[in-house]
This record gives sequence, structure tokens and C-alpha cells, in this order.
Amino acid sequence: MFQNHGLIAPPPGATGTRQTTSLSEILAAFSYALDLTEGQPEGHSLRCCWIAMRLADQLGIEGPARRDIYYAVMLKDLGCSSNAARIADLYLTDDRSFKHDYKLVGADLPSVLGFVFRKTGEGHGLVARAKAIGNILRNGEEIARSLIQTRCTRGADIARRLRFSENVASAIHSLDEHWDGGGKPAGLAGEAIPLGARIALLAQIADTFFTAAGDAAALAEIASRSGNWLDPTLCRAFMAVAENGALWNELAASDIAGRVSAIEPDGDAILVDEDYLDDIAAAFGEVIDAKSPYTSGHSQRVGDYVDQVAERLGVAGQPRRVLRRAAILHDVGKLGVSSAILEKPGKLEADEWHVMQNHAMHTTQILSRVTALRD
Repeated sequence: MFQNHGLIAPPPGATGTRQTTSLSEILAAFSYALDLTEGQPEGHSLRCCWIAMRLADQLGIEGPARRDIYYAVMLKDLGCSSNAARIADLYLTDDRSFKHDYKLVGADLPSVLGFVFRKTGEGHGLVARAKAIGNILRNGEEIARSLIQTRCTRGADIARRLRFSENVASAIHSLDEHWDGGGKPAGLAGEAIPLGARIALLAQIADTFFTAAGDAAALAEIASRSGNWLDPTLCRAFMAVAENGALWNELAASDIAGRVSAIEPDGDAILVDEDYLDDIAAAFGEVIDAKSPYTSGHSQRVGDYVDQVAERLGVAGQPRRVLRRAAILHDVGKLGVSSAILEKPGKLEADEWHVMQNHAMHTTQILSRVTALRD
């Protein structure tokens, strides 16, 4: 095994043939699925990647380190589906809106506690709310650490499955570490935190506040978290990048996906062969299945069943391969459905059923962004 452009190369003798689709195009499309599971506005991951590359320009980061940052930031939320059901269960809430709104909460304890009291048990009775809030007050630190550990570990593991280097995996694993050592899961501090993670967290905060409240709010939040959550050197670099206002227009551009693909580091796009595309489909099948504790391995099993049926029907070659990928990825739009709906034990209300039906539309929209997956 050897590393090239931040990737772990496929083993010698891999049977993949066609190489017509770039890795950045494929993963940019799947990043929209990650935005869904986080409840973020469409294009969040790509805007974060754009911010990261503008920071890399400002700091003079080039070569393999730049490529590692590019993919680590684009895929920073790879593991986020893995704690969705538990968040919905612990906080008695819509996990997607909870995750979105939590990112807009101030860094101080009163703001966090206020958020927990407001969001926990929304729409539930007083007894259920009191029980859930009591559990969080008693065990909040351990709950938070466990939720973050689950997400970080799963995200790093999937990054490795996607053939990325350990630099990319460790950056994803350390997304929630803070400069002052107060983050999770390991309590890393300062430069012990991977550079990719430090940049990813800054980019995440900047885009979240920009899309919610505008550029002034984003700048104020970065300034307020400098030296505690965020690396002060990166904060100064960000302020320099944002100084003339061009960054905000770039982030608001409607063609952000094309812009991000066009600045893939090192100039030459990494082309994906059929074997690698199969691996990518399998990896995102794991992301999909992690959304619910009841669907572990579901996408892979559906892919296996479809493959066996195709074989019995005499379907061979590329058409059979396409069928298997479609089966594995058939539920990718489910990432846009709240776990409160997915795990609901009783009959769905009309509005909940409408959300469930829309997941097929999300699936089509995501897969149609990739030329090689439009079939």
C-alpha cells in the first residue's frame, strides 16, 4: 500500500477499468447527503471546503497537505448519521433541527443550558420533558462525549474505507477538538489538534453563522471563539481573507459545486475507476444505514440480493454492476428524514408521511449530480 494525493491506492491488479468521473465530483454530490443529515442548508459542506481552500491560499499550504484538507473538510460530517437516532431518543426531538440549531448556540454554558431546556422534549408532555432534561443534567458530559466519540470514530473509519490517508481520517476524527483543550472526544489542545480539523471547525462555524445571519455574524463569532475554540493564527488568516468582502459573494454563488471541483488541489483531478466507485457506494451505504439502529447492514444486504437476482436473470457486466450500486444507494435520501419520524413506533401523521415520501426525491437529486450514477 502506498499513499498518493492523500489517498491510499487500490491494491495492485485492481480490476477497475473506466476512469471518467473525478473523485471531487462524486464526493461533492454525496456531501449534499451529509448536509441533509446535519440539517444544514444545501451546499454547507462545499462552502466549508471553499473557505478551507481560501485559508490554504492565505497560509501558503500546498501539495499533499492541501489535498488532505480539501477532502477532510468536504467530508467532515461523514460520521454524523451515526448519532442521529440517539439524539432523537435522548432529547426527544428532531435530530436534524437539533443539530442545525445547536451549531448556532454560543460557546458559554448558559447559552448551552438554555438551548437544552428549549429543545429537549419539544411537543412532548411535561413529565416526558422533565425526565429527559433531568437525565441530561445528570449525565450531560458523558452523553456529549459519547455522541461525539461515536460520530468521530465512525467518520474516520468511513474515510479510511474511501481510501483516504490517515491525515484525512484524523482530521475528521478531531473536528470537535478545541484550541484550549475543552473539546471532545480526546481533549486535544493547540497544535496537537490536526491542522485539517482546526480549519474544518473554523470553516463550519463561519458558514453556519453566515448562512443563518450574514457575514457580520460570522465574523463576530470567529472573533469571539479565537483562542478558545479556534486557532488564533487561523482566525487572523480568516479575517484577512474576508476583509474585502469577496469571500461572501463566492459563498453565495449558485455554482458552488462546480467552483469547488475546479479548485481540486494539485491541478489534475483524481479519476475514479469502477472498483473505486463500488467502494464509494459501499462506504456511503454505511453512512445511510447508520441513521437508524434497525438498518445496520441493510444497504449491503439489498445490494447482495439484487446482485444474486441479476445473476439468476443472466444480467452481466456493467448493467449488473449498476444495479448493485443502485440497490446499495437506494435510501441515501433517507438522511434527510428526521430520526423522530424514522423511529416513531406508531402510525405516521400526514405531514410525516409526506417527509418519508420525499426521501426518494432527495435520492434522485443527489445521485443525478454524478455522471457515473445517473443510471
